[in-house]
Amino acid sequence: MKIHEYQAKQILSRHGVAIPRGELATTPDQARSVAERLGTHVVVVKAQIHAGGRGKGGGVKVAKSPEDAERIAGGILGKKLVTPQTGAEGRLVRKVLVEEGLDIRRELYLGLLIDRVAAAPVFMASAAGGMEIEEVAKEKPEAILRERLTPGFGLQPYQARKLAFALGLAPELVNQAVKLFSGLYKAFVETDASLVEINPCIVTGDGRLVALDAKMNFDDNALYRHPELAELRDLDEEAPLEVEASKYKLNYIKLDGNVGCMVNGAGLAMATMDIIKLSGGNPANFLDVGGGASAEQVKNAFRILTSDPTVRAVLINIFGGILRCDVLATGVVNAARELDLKVPIVVRMEGTNVERGREILQESGLNFTVAEGMKDGAEKAVRLATA
Repeated sequence: MKIHEYQAKQILSRHGVAIPRGELATTPDQARSVAERLGTHVVVVKAQIHAGGRGKGGGVKVAKSPEDAERIAGGILGKKLVTPQTGAEGRLVRKVLVEEGLDIRRELYLGLLIDRVAAAPVFMASAAGGMEIEEVAKEKPEAILRERLTPGFGLQPYQARKLAFALGLAPELVNQAVKLFSGLYKAFVETDASLVEINPCIVTGDGRLVALDAKMNFDDNALYRHPELAELRDLDEEAPLEVEASKYKLNYIKLDGNVGCMVNGAGLAMATMDIIKLSGGNPANFLDVGGGASAEQVKNAFRILTSDPTVRAVLINIFGGILRCDVLATGVVNAARELDLKVPIVVRMEGTNVERGREILQESGLNFTVAEGMKDGAEKAVRLATA
């Protein structure tokens, strides 16, 4: 689950991380009032959307007066912001964060995530802050410092000092850095976050370390332990079909192709998308019904798939284990009848009760295309989607 910058900053502040003074605004008039209360010569108006690259898209602007803040907010609110991460369709801006302007002397990058290979958290830092960290990693990977943390022990003071000195911070800033780094780690662990990122963390002219930007993502599987975090979810920032899928415990991600994919298991989903590409097509989605899906879940998966107008054909690729092939076939037939499906459907299934599953499809009287393997299924689906 993703949250907005202003929400991430509130969480980090509670864990001792210094952030700029600021308030949320949903109207230009509110933006002006916030700027007046802040009382600084310069304020920054920042669009709040779940995407990076806002500055490049015109979503982060400096205002030199309350009236200027009102004008800038009026030009951002209610508009679609297009950034490198939103795609061409952009994202509608419904709120802005108005913050005090700060005297920036240095920009750093700080981040915490799980290193899945090492099965441990890793603290990342770089003196190349304010830049897209992906570009830094690609062009100059040695510029990113990595400190692996031992589970159960966390970020030790000596590790925080090691990072601070490696970043070239002045000696008088090291203790401040240790406190900020420790606060980031504490927030990361206590909220079951999958990512905490500060880009940039700045050194101000008066010698303070401040998180100028903040990003936090959370492990969906741990949200039951954090109802207060679950309430921060902004459904307006998520694709409608993805929101609908989550109601039925389906994993769905919208893509830009025309072949709908329904699979059970993330690994099989990735393989299915790969083989569709290999066959000359483009997947329209990633839809994983999970290992123990019911016929009702299968029907809802179909409804979500076919409500996407870009889907020209559907490939069902199921390995029947916990989800038996006969249950899948029953769900597929019920969905095709109830939803009056018009798009062609290719079915490839193997595993438990596969023969009975094929019988159910054949006895339905509906026009399913049965595939003999993944490659055959992908080729047939791509051909039908382009017919």
